[in-house]
Amino acid sequence: MRLSKALFLLVMAGTSTAVCAQEHLKSLDPKGFDPTVKASEDFYQHTNKGWMDSHPLTPEYARYGQFNILNDSSNNRVRRIVTNLAKTNPAKGTNAYKIAALYETAMDSVRRNKLGAEPIKADLARIENAKPEEMGDLFLWIQKNYSSPLMGAGPMEDLANSKQYAMYVSGGALSLGDRDYYLKNDKRNKEVREAYQRLIEAQMINAGYSKKDAKRIVKNVMKIETLLADSTKTREESRNIAAMYNPRSIAQLKEAYPSFPWDTFFIETMGIQTPEMVIVTDPRCLKQSDNLMKTLSDREKKDYYLWKYVAGAAPYLSDKFSDTSFQFNKVVSGVEQQQPRWKRALAVTEGVLGEGIGELYVEEYFPESSKQYMLGLVENLRNSLGKHIINLPWMSDDTKVQALKKLNSFTVKIGYPDKWKDYSALEIDPSLSYWENVHNADMWSQQQELAKWGKPVDRTEWGMTPQTINAYYNPVNNEIVFPAGILQAPFFDPEASDAENYGGIGVVIGHEMTHGFDDQGRQFDAEGNMTNWWTPEDAEAFSKLTKGLVAQFDEVEVLPGLHANGTYTLGENIADQGGLRVAYTAFLDSQKKKGVDITSESAKIDGLDPSQVFYLNFANLWAGNIRDEEIRSLTTGDVHSLGKNRVNVSLRNLEPFFNAFSIKEGDKMFRPASERVIIW
Repeated sequence: MRLSKALFLLVMAGTSTAVCAQEHLKSLDPKGFDPTVKASEDFYQHTNKGWMDSHPLTPEYARYGQFNILNDSSNNRVRRIVTNLAKTNPAKGTNAYKIAALYETAMDSVRRNKLGAEPIKADLARIENAKPEEMGDLFLWIQKNYSSPLMGAGPMEDLANSKQYAMYVSGGALSLGDRDYYLKNDKRNKEVREAYQRLIEAQMINAGYSKKDAKRIVKNVMKIETLLADSTKTREESRNIAAMYNPRSIAQLKEAYPSFPWDTFFIETMGIQTPEMVIVTDPRCLKQSDNLMKTLSDREKKDYYLWKYVAGAAPYLSDKFSDTSFQFNKVVSGVEQQQPRWKRALAVTEGVLGEGIGELYVEEYFPESSKQYMLGLVENLRNSLGKHIINLPWMSDDTKVQALKKLNSFTVKIGYPDKWKDYSALEIDPSLSYWENVHNADMWSQQQELAKWGKPVDRTEWGMTPQTINAYYNPVNNEIVFPAGILQAPFFDPEASDAENYGGIGVVIGHEMTHGFDDQGRQFDAEGNMTNWWTPEDAEAFSKLTKGLVAQFDEVEVLPGLHANGTYTLGENIADQGGLRVAYTAFLDSQKKKGVDITSESAKIDGLDPSQVFYLNFANLWAGNIRDEEIRSLTTGDVHSLGKNRVNVSLRNLEPFFNAFSIKEGDKMFRPASERVIIW
């Protein structure tokens, strides 16, 4: 069928906000360019070498880039807010009082060092002294109060009905995150595994155990976590969202996993009635956890519980514990020095009272004009993505109708929530230890989550604080969210040129929009429900294109013998490329609407064509230095490609980029048309 006029109007809905072009660069600094490296040979190096040379890695960083600069800026702003609160003598019970009190408690290393392991001694004794007939109660107590060893559960939006919550049940999580650290015997994985064993032993000694007992605990923990790793999904398997949705009746749950006391767990531990239906995220892993629950000795279980408890408490105890943790982090990331205490204290305070701090942050640092500017940019990008969808050669009209419906159903959240989180029931008591306060905050947060059970999904909630330097797409809410923190140069500056803003925050907006249509996001419809709205032919065409993109990243050797993982990073790579294409179209449309000829001499910005500025500012977003250890760690555990690959690999598919820098066949940045992959 033909696309109707009504269908075209779907994508043209919304207004655009014009912004004034500038004569000079503002977000982009030409001093960061490297004239000795041609744009056609290595665009990332050409754009960023000067920046990298002037921002060498300092000992506290495993990597340092533009995001870190903004994080530092945000941290300094938040630090001023938090430290000034104490000077105002805030009334007890107010957000200001709680923020100031928790931060001061976190900063009081003298008290923590004097206490040592004392704050956790009673709980460790409870675990250690549990009798055989008390092991079931011990498991439930650990689950309710401190950790989720072997099994976890909680409410989350139902992937098949996003307006209501479902109860999700999972098997035991891995402390090291990725299964390869436990199962592979190459040099790098063995190094991390051995460092992890040293960490367990040292922390248990810090907690008061003898070296002999600590070694036994190491042995038992590694046995259990290695068995869990053997049943855990691979990185690639973890991207299969549909495979994580396994509905089970409560009768089926009890039959398949009989070693867990399900009714008691739900009623007494979680404080809810036993659900009629649950979603098992990984049946294989939960089965392994069930087997371990049945076959492990009481001593093995206790040792595992002890470690999970100590690992959770360690950041909030004496410097001996944090210093020990840092020795492990050095091996994993290559970082040479701990972050200063104030940064660590601030991170915890934000983790507990993030929106309370965020409310103060936006009052001081985020003008309403920036929000309105962003709303206009978002609509321009929405129109642009709609045009791309309409003109896709590989997608049928039937699927395009559904894609446009989803696009025009996006909820847009910018800056900060319309409704702030209520912290009135959260207690911060300066007379208690740091660990006790953090634990009490965890219990409050847990109750906040459990209180959602049985209620409609609250779509006004935010998954990030306003001061966060990031953005996200949430498929079950079909929403794109841009916190105030990221709305700074080089991403966004109301006084910068259109080329800089579209190459910065414009690409970020397009990136998050395209996540709604990446290999995972495409499985959700306009209402946020996991459903198949694709024709079989279109799904096959999409899959073929994604395989080509996977291959492009797989061929990149990030370190000798180590290649990028195109499958694991596929969603982010689709979004990067889609964001670039959609933002560039929106930029061209904005200039056309203004009557600006971007090829004219008068349109140049500090001697550069606007198209060049667009791509240069995008590449500049990913400027950074990184240690080899961190490259290995991120390649193993991060769904994002390394910054250099986000630039060079993505751009090599884009004809407008080639034209902007006169890149031709024979140049390293050139890719023949037959090998290019264009999805959105």
